[in-house]
Amino acid sequence: MKARVATTVALALAVAFSTAGCGLIAPQATTKHYDASDGVSGSVGTVDVRNALIVTDAKDGTVGNLVVTLVNTGSTSQRVAITAGDKGSSAAEVTVKPGQVKQLGQDPETGGPSNVLIPEFTAKPGSLFPVYFQYGDQTGVNLKVPVLDGGLPEYSSLVPPTILPAAG
Repeated sequence: MKARVATTVALALAVAFSTAGCGLIAPQATTKHYDASDGVSGSVGTVDVRNALIVTDAKDGTVGNLVVTLVNTGSTSQRVAITAGDKGSSAAEVTVKPGQVKQLGQDPETGGPSNVLIPEFTAKPGSLFPVYFQYGDQTGVNLKVPVLDGGLPEYSSLVPPTILPAAG
């Protein structure tokens, strides 16, 4: 009788380990970083650059709207310089406070401080455009940011105006 119980327990353990055994040595997909959306990500010191993409008008593409989220995981404010294009023209400087999640490019119609519009933009939708993020003496990150148009409903409100307002 005891032999049957011992055999049953041993068989149950063998089945349990053999069916769950691959979980012991297989890598966990949730521990691997990936970009879950259309944009790209990177890090500069304590500032994380998340889901960066550029939305432009598919017809002429003369202005690009940089849509990005900046996350400061540090304990001090950082002034992040954003430069765009091969020539490295300055696009914006944005202050990100400690613990702050700052979204840029969400409302191109207002021309408010949350926008990073790139004038003299020549990249076509479907291409990659270089954008450089840096602050202080930290080594910056150069990202090849995807260029999209407003064809998808979630990006249609992010298409920038084709004529920039005059600096005033």
